[in-house]
Amino acid sequence: MVDIATLGTFAVAAVASLFMAWAIGAGSSGSTPFAPAVGANAISVMRAGFLVGLLGFGGAVLQGANVSEAVGTELIGGVMLSSIAATLALLIAAALVATGIFTGYPIATAFTVTGAVIGVGLALGGDPAWPKYTEMATLWLLTPLVGGGIAYAVARLLRAAWVSETYFIVLLAGLVGGIVANIKFALLGPPGGGGASIAQVSGEWLPGPDIAGLAAATLVIAAVWAGLIAFDLGNGLERGERHFLLVLGGLVAFSAGGSQVGLAIGPLVPLSSEFELPLFAMLVGGGFGLLLGSWTGAPRMIKAISQDYSSLGPRRSIAALIPSFIIAQAAVFYGIPVSFNEIIVSAIIGSGYAAADAGGGVSARKMGFTVLAWIGSLAGSIIVAYVGYAAIDAIAL
Repeated sequence: MVDIATLGTFAVAAVASLFMAWAIGAGSSGSTPFAPAVGANAISVMRAGFLVGLLGFGGAVLQGANVSEAVGTELIGGVMLSSIAATLALLIAAALVATGIFTGYPIATAFTVTGAVIGVGLALGGDPAWPKYTEMATLWLLTPLVGGGIAYAVARLLRAAWVSETYFIVLLAGLVGGIVANIKFALLGPPGGGGASIAQVSGEWLPGPDIAGLAAATLVIAAVWAGLIAFDLGNGLERGERHFLLVLGGLVAFSAGGSQVGLAIGPLVPLSSEFELPLFAMLVGGGFGLLLGSWTGAPRMIKAISQDYSSLGPRRSIAALIPSFIIAQAAVFYGIPVSFNEIIVSAIIGSGYAAADAGGGVSARKMGFTVLAWIGSLAGSIIVAYVGYAAIDAIAL
């Protein structure tokens, strides 16, 4: 039976998790997905904040398990986070993210949360999880190169005279459709099985080997996506581009919920078995926190990202969201905490450089301060969390 003191400590940790979810919703997951669309005048700031909240909630519930478990159990070896440790880690991370929100500089949420969890874990006497750190560091370092590089290439091709803009966008729509077909959703798979994709479920109805059914279903779904976008573009290129841009923003918002909710509730995962709390219930609670954050705090950061980093149009916005969606889904699939601020900002920078000669310049000063904030938030969260928990432990003794 759980005693009153332990229950009270867990309640405080749950409140800290909700505050963290709010901060994430107001910051990275709430502001970054639709920022390019807002910058391209495809949607208003307030409407973007409303939609991203709903889509983020859906992503949190349907895709949030992988990253949540990784944050809660794979960052430190040999120990399990206590309620006090989880509370401290969440409060420190949320304070850093909130600071970024109110100063207008997007703090990398994944850096602050993972840093805080690592800090309290080391103070507890845990062992560094070097293989997991290697995975995270690889993704974090590659994100600016891969995301920015793909965004730059797509933006250049969309502006190239020898490339048909309509056909290229249709091709991109087919690629996105193929990825969506293979996204795993918790509701489609057997209980506890990690979910299944639309292509997997559809492929089971087709004759032949499973891989053949999966490939056929993927191609059909990709073709449907491409056909719908082609039809829309046929009614007006600019109109079709804006609609495709909004679709991409919605997909990135959904992916943000699936990834970022794990940063809010992940530290509570080790405590869930003690209180017999299902992970699904925690995902719903975390998703609700993201929704509140998006609705109440995201507009400020949407403006900062959409206007301060690069002058965006529909083409460059599409170029920015394509790699953002791909990287986000890869991170969700492998259960790696990732910062949506880093993903989106890197892609915006890449697409902005592609059009630097057309007034799409990038603010080097703004980007420099942002990179320093990312590095400082990671190092600072580790140090503050370690010292903070060590001090609490010393006082308790």
